[in-house]
Amino acid sequence: MERPITTLFMLMSVDGKISTGAADELDVDKDFPQIAGVREGLHQYYEIEQTTDLWALNSGRVQAKLGVNTKDMPDKTPVSFVIIDNKHLQEHGVRYLCALSKEFVLITSNPEHPAFHIQQDNLHIIYQEELSLNGALRKLKSDYGCERITVQTGGTLNGLFLREKLFDYVDVVVAPVLIGGKDTATLIDGKSLLSQEELSKLGVLRLQECEILEHSYLRLRYEVLGG
Repeated sequence: MERPITTLFMLMSVDGKISTGAADELDVDKDFPQIAGVREGLHQYYEIEQTTDLWALNSGRVQAKLGVNTKDMPDKTPVSFVIIDNKHLQEHGVRYLCALSKEFVLITSNPEHPAFHIQQDNLHIIYQEELSLNGALRKLKSDYGCERITVQTGGTLNGLFLREKLFDYVDVVVAPVLIGGKDTATLIDGKSLLSQEELSKLGVLRLQECEILEHSYLRLRYEVLGG
């Protein structure tokens, strides 16, 4: 395979929501710890997250929501982070991710991104005039030795990965809550299928493992067929 093996790893509600609402100030990382019946088992997701691949892909928007543009500098981790971003990361956020990462790879279509003005030994930039996920993944493997990567982005980017058949595995932790709301982000968002001809873009899955966790949580692990 000319690209890394990819796994979509996410925390979601029973109805597939990956946020607690449609506004940016609402987020499962901030809100789930406050909800009785959900907070008790939440630690299991974070414990599983610690066992995922040593390459992790996320978006600048998600990182901005997590506060990287204002947080104090973190300790170094063994994880290499890949961030897709055009406008959400500020200079402090880029420096934060450099401090956090073994290797930090930014994928951007913005020639004015603040990362271009930063000199760090572990900062690498993949500039694309138009986003090509397949091209970026291939470059991650050929140039940086990335063999496996865990994807934890928002629903829109997840949708692009799915439609381009770039997921090999799906690993989801299901929290015992229903959120609802047609505008709330789901595991897979983006453009809907509109015709019979587009059905080949479906993600068809083979269940590998169903683990019943404590406090009514589930872990579901799938192989994506035809990826």
